[in-house]
Amino acid sequence: MDVHTKVQELTGYEMFLFRPPYGDYDNNVIKVATDCGYYAIQWDVDSLDWKDYGVDSIIKTVTEHKHLGNGSIILCHNGAKYTADALDTLITTLQDKGYELVPISELIYRDNYHLDHEGRQIGD
Repeated sequence: MDVHTKVQELTGYEMFLFRPPYGDYDNNVIKVATDCGYYAIQWDVDSLDWKDYGVDSIIKTVTEHKHLGNGSIILCHNGAKYTADALDTLITTLQDKGYELVPISELIYRDNYHLDHEGRQIGD
């Protein structure tokens, strides 16, 4: 919670989303995140941008991903070599396919849900 407090002091923003590093989680991680006031989130489309295969690879991997659909959360890394160069085309391609990009906070359930084995929220 030290980082949470520091971010809040510097920005005034109250963080409430938590993505476990490497997507590695179990029931205890989810419980602790919840106890700290966070909603644990998980992606269902990995861009694989961290593998540094190039711009075209990122675009193809995301736009042809078997899990891509309404409500998908796409994982990209701000430190990956080609991600910034891929974003404009990636976003335009997704929009051309009819997708609307929204903040994760608009996608998640905040009450009456459980997580399935893939970390996806399921409404109760």
